[in-house]
Amino acid sequence: MSDPNTPETPKVPDVPQVPDVPQVPEVPEIPGTENAAGAPGNGVEEGGAGVGSDPLAAPASPPPPAYGAPTPPPAYGSPTPPPAYGAPAGNAYTGAPAKKQPVLSLISMIAGIVGVLGSPVVFFPFVGGILGLFIPAAAVVLGFMGKKKEPEAKGFWLTGIITGFVGLAAALLSFILWGVVFANIGTMDSYTY
Repeated sequence: MSDPNTPETPKVPDVPQVPDVPQVPEVPEIPGTENAAGAPGNGVEEGGAGVGSDPLAAPASPPPPAYGAPTPPPAYGSPTPPPAYGAPAGNAYTGAPAKKQPVLSLISMIAGIVGVLGSPVVFFPFVGGILGLFIPAAAVVLGFMGKKKEPEAKGFWLTGIITGFVGLAAALLSFILWGVVFANIGTMDSYTY
């Protein structure tokens, strides 16, 4: 029985029922974002799929390596990121530092070859006298310096040393021959025929 002091509750009209909406599939997360599969705080347990995760979604990108740890080479066909500002220059594919060029050994080889090829000029003492000694001597000196400082460039410095000695021998031979020629100039007139 109802109390006469309480007011009656008004009657609510019947509300039509909402039709069933088909279930909308979840959109997979973009790899590399903060809410990727496996990221903390998104309901995904480590090593397993979370509630509502898409099994066809791309796996999450691995975390960046620790400072100083070697980085694996990029996958074939993937773009290579540019080096960080201030990072040492190196091989973009292996991460190895760029090799230092064997400058001394290379100059030694070039000077030695020029000394040997220029040795016929040495036979004319007024044209190549000083250069005939200087260039091969420079090849020998730079070759020995390259041997000490750039041992990995053996072919260059060895070629420079050998061709430098050959050029020096040709220059010394030409000076000896010219000395004999100039010494015999005065005696050539005394021969009778």
